[in-house]
Amino acid sequence: MAAQQQGFERDQTVGAALAEMTRAFAAQGIESAPRDARILLQGLLGVDGTALLTRPEQRLGDAAARIGDAVRRRLAREPVSRILGVREFYGREFLVTPDVLDPRPDTETVVDLALEIVRSNGLQSETIHIADIGTGSGILIATLLAELPNARGVATDISAAALAVAQRNADRLGVAGRASFVATHRLDGCAGPFDLVVSNPPYIVTGEISGLEPEVRDYDPQLALDGGVDGLGVYREIAGIARNPLRPMRLVMEVGATQASDVTDIFSAYGWQPLDQKKDLGGHVRAVAVEIHP
Repeated sequence: MAAQQQGFERDQTVGAALAEMTRAFAAQGIESAPRDARILLQGLLGVDGTALLTRPEQRLGDAAARIGDAVRRRLAREPVSRILGVREFYGREFLVTPDVLDPRPDTETVVDLALEIVRSNGLQSETIHIADIGTGSGILIATLLAELPNARGVATDISAAALAVAQRNADRLGVAGRASFVATHRLDGCAGPFDLVVSNPPYIVTGEISGLEPEVRDYDPQLALDGGVDGLGVYREIAGIARNPLRPMRLVMEVGATQASDVTDIFSAYGWQPLDQKKDLGGHVRAVAVEIHP
């Protein structure tokens, strides 16, 4: 295949490169071939989608070698966001490194549901306190703080490397001054109380990880995927964070496509009450909200 064997030439046009990349990705069985080719070219050329489509005769120039390398990496099933080092989430750009889970569009349902709960309780202008358990790249805490300019937050993770990425992302969004980043398990040692807690915990069944798409299995940290023998282990840990709450606390979590009922049952056993749910674009419940009162 030309993209693998010959690379790209300096005098090759953007339009020709886009077509060649799309063909190469599709031949490799990559379902998102047109999208991946477009995003890679945009990122490597430093242009937006409009410029890419309106200037197809532009030459690749010095970017040719970088494009060839990126194509080879994508054909090896490395995700586009890891090749570029960034991922768009909720309309903002976040840094992505090998130390963190690659953010997924489905996780935006957690932000949507959290904001709906805050606004329905008239708290959008209040100084509410938010906690993000297992923050990873920090997309949840940073996005919520950007959307709620008076809120303050605490982000936790057991990975110091992940926390460093989260802090960098908070810096990029201009919200780091309202956030703290703590290397700890759950919320251990974090001073509350918290009005809102969010989390995207690991929820893949251990025995199913080997069958995941290579973009996930081979590039996301195992720690961010493995939810234990039934995929629900971390939910059981989180459910115990508020045995004696000082004020009402709402918790919004991402769940696997078939896990909403089981997760709700787990939290009910710890005294939490079901609050709301939100479906992803595929029609699966992807975000579950529960609450607990003093």
